[in-house]
Amino acid sequence: MALNYIRSEPKRLRDLGFDEKWLQDRINEDPSILGLGDLLVITREHAQPTGGRIDFLMYEPEEEARYEIEVMLGRVDESHIIRTLEYWDIERKRFPSLQHRAVIVAEEITNRFFNIISLLNQAIPLIAIKLSAFELEGRVLLHFTTVLDLPEPESDEQGAGSEKVDRLYWEKRANPASLKIVDRMLSLVPSTVGAPRVTFNKYHIAVGTTGQNFLWLHPRKNALHLHMHLKIEGEARPAMLQRLEAAGIYSGPRGKEVKLRLSGNELSDHEALIREIVAEAERQSRE
Repeated sequence: MALNYIRSEPKRLRDLGFDEKWLQDRINEDPSILGLGDLLVITREHAQPTGGRIDFLMYEPEEEARYEIEVMLGRVDESHIIRTLEYWDIERKRFPSLQHRAVIVAEEITNRFFNIISLLNQAIPLIAIKLSAFELEGRVLLHFTTVLDLPEPESDEQGAGSEKVDRLYWEKRANPASLKIVDRMLSLVPSTVGAPRVTFNKYHIAVGTTGQNFLWLHPRKNALHLHMHLKIEGEARPAMLQRLEAAGIYSGPRGKEVKLRLSGNELSDHEALIREIVAEAERQSRE
């Protein structure tokens, strides 16, 4: 069936009769609309020791990361930025063993404040999301666009978390079922250029062959699945992302990398697809 084109301009939520509480309710009902992945709401309107309340505290269990999220209607301003960073700093000091990410959500982020946020983003894990609202046939549509994401992480042996360990470290730390998936993933690495080069680091297991590392594995401590990143670029990337998403194992982009969440059964069900993607990532790593 042919789709009809309807021209629509974004509108302010207040002009449509909605306030910030209404927006928070929608986010609370479905945090995934923010585009940050499958986050869990820890608390809403969380009181801070220094006064004030942070709109949302959310948790991403795969990477054990907390998100300190401030939501604002209208244009972002200095106080909004300062408040977001202040709450982020408080929470990271309270729970230093976790990753913490500050998130600003606003309907308008001017060039001036985008430049300021971009500068802060170089030193602080700060994400900026622009909200657009559209009125269509008596309904309101919400669209969230990440205009500033986290800097692409260093994922090789020289990057963060590169303290060398050995396999015994991971055998003591990880769930055996999750570590078993690691071994199965290593068996999918093409052997045409030799055995895979495996580096056991404190926070991940890096994999390469004769070129750069292209696969980073994160065995889980309590879960039966595995969290991983593959580096896929170029023309092959969009089609592969679509296939991974259709298979239900795609967690989202991570800079130039691709995030996957994979259980043993999912690896069995989609082994041909995973093998193909690993082969493409390995090929690109040698270019």
